[in-house]
Amino acid sequence: MKFSNEIKEIRKQCLMSQSDFAKELGVSFSTVNRWETGKTLPTYKAMKNIEMFCAQYNIGFENFKEAWKEEK
Repeated sequence: MKFSNEIKEIRKQCLMSQSDFAKELGVSFSTVNRWETGKTLPTYKAMKNIEMFCAQYNIGFENFKEAWKEEK
């Protein structure tokens, strides 16, 4: 699955808006929007924040991480 679809799926699993998800990760709404539309990929630091977010919400991270690596 493409990274953009994976990140959107994680956000939707938590029933969050892009704005709420962005606040949780410490990034802007536009950053999350660019990730979900496939315009950009998260930085390594952002990926670490996403990993911590997934751990907090008990969401699997490995498939997501693999999609990021494949597209990087």
